[in-house]
Amino acid sequence: MSPSIEHIRKDYTRFRLDESDMPANPMELLQAWVDQAISEKVSEPNAMQLISLGFDGIPEGRVVLLRGIQPDGLRFYTNYRSAKGQQLVQNNRVSANFFWPDLERQIRIKGEVHQLSAEESDVYFDSRPRESQLGAWASDQSEVIANRQVLIDKLRDVENRFAGKEVPRPDWWGGYRIAPFYFEFWQGGASRLHDRLTYQQAGNQWKIERLSP
Repeated sequence: MSPSIEHIRKDYTRFRLDESDMPANPMELLQAWVDQAISEKVSEPNAMQLISLGFDGIPEGRVVLLRGIQPDGLRFYTNYRSAKGQQLVQNNRVSANFFWPDLERQIRIKGEVHQLSAEESDVYFDSRPRESQLGAWASDQSEVIANRQVLIDKLRDVENRFAGKEVPRPDWWGGYRIAPFYFEFWQGGASRLHDRLTYQQAGNQWKIERLSP
């Protein structure tokens, strides 16, 4: 028989994380960890859990894909009219989480979200596969539909509309930047003695602290 869920155990022993490993700027360590996740071919290395505040006051989480790391923050793209897009208008403070089981690592981030310029969103949209561009037009994200056929029919209409043409970016679709003010880098440790090191923004610098696991 398979073990019951309360008895599933895994000891984390691959890496350690020490204060000496921490650069002054946490964006450098974020980039290094993402790069390693990509190089080790972990599944969906850029999958990021994004948590925003729902209209009922209950936090809501979903997975989005990280599409860029810049000195001023993390990029992702979505439908502005979606549930998360509307929530971000109401409250632009979010948290984000990466988890790479193969590397026994996770990163927790808190920050403020800002909409990217139309020009930056255009550049990314133009780089997407045509099928993804058409899908952005076909989906009224988060809206209730009667069945899947509704979506298929709308996609067919969009394909006909843009047949033989470039697909422009919809006005309601584009990018966001998470400007972080807090990071926690978590490295699994043996006997559940994990390494938890945080960065807290303090003016123009970052304060590094270790948390007990």
